[in-house]
Amino acid sequence: MKKFTWILAVALLSVLAIGVQTSHTQAPVVAPPGTPAWAFAVADPVQPPDPDPAEQVRIPGSNRTVTRAQLDDLFNAVDWFPDAHAPAPEIVMKGRPPAAMACGVCHLMSGMGHPESSDLAGLPVQYMVNQMNDFKSGARKDYARMNGIAQATTEEEWRQAAEWFSALTPIPWYRVEETDTVPKTRVEGGRGRLPAVGGGTEPIGNRIIVLPQDVARAEARDPRIGFVAYVPPGSVAKGQALATTGGNGKTIACSICHGPDLKGVGEIPRLAGGHPNYVARQLYNFKLGLSNGAAAALMKPTVANLTDDDILSLAAYLASLPVN
Repeated sequence: MKKFTWILAVALLSVLAIGVQTSHTQAPVVAPPGTPAWAFAVADPVQPPDPDPAEQVRIPGSNRTVTRAQLDDLFNAVDWFPDAHAPAPEIVMKGRPPAAMACGVCHLMSGMGHPESSDLAGLPVQYMVNQMNDFKSGARKDYARMNGIAQATTEEEWRQAAEWFSALTPIPWYRVEETDTVPKTRVEGGRGRLPAVGGGTEPIGNRIIVLPQDVARAEARDPRIGFVAYVPPGSVAKGQALATTGGNGKTIACSICHGPDLKGVGEIPRLAGGHPNYVARQLYNFKLGLSNGAAAALMKPTVANLTDDDILSLAAYLASLPVN
């Protein structure tokens, strides 16, 4: 059992740039009934004051300086390291106003994303295009915004974005720590979780609590630093047993479809090193019938017998695996 001491200055009493997206959602964000708040986060009703839009922002390793207003522009993704990748298509950098924000804002210019979105780096092109088709048709339902974005964009734009994200190399994004106690947290406007303004700790319970490794850099959409996933003691081992053996018939081994290292095979996506919140959301979506595309037909019987604890444990284990 790993204990930890949380030392983090909570001097940023502003709505994070990753969370100023609420005005662009197609409907109020409401978690599906019967789902855990740690996975399907909803913003707290009271938020700290907005930051000064003229504030100058920099991140380590980049020679760029941008204002807070530029970071908050959801239709102009800030590219801190433009030389680190091929030129990005318009849909990644600018989106399609007013309904589809720039892909690079939420999924980042590294493709690794935030816990409230998903990581796309290195995923199969056709898999991503298929998911957008499912979002557009309603076969797959997103509790926040992807159905509206898919409706507002074209298949050519999906393919351009998918080819660009697929060419990116995924990078280590999560440090998984087992613990009994976690920092008290709040959920900002875009559904990201942050340390509570007043500090303090509380029991983790049956939750995964994900926090930025560096709050200021997460606020700046730094594409090179990820998150800490605090998980209940023993959950990684439980998840490993389920993922590798199927839990005595409860499910099937993940490697049967996702490959021996769980880094994907063909059009089947990588699971290793993924956002634990996102993985949990997808497992609940399959279980609750909120994902009904072609791939869902294979996943529904796989998750049918999973309990809340099983889903948490699988998400914890998968997040702990190396991405490359």
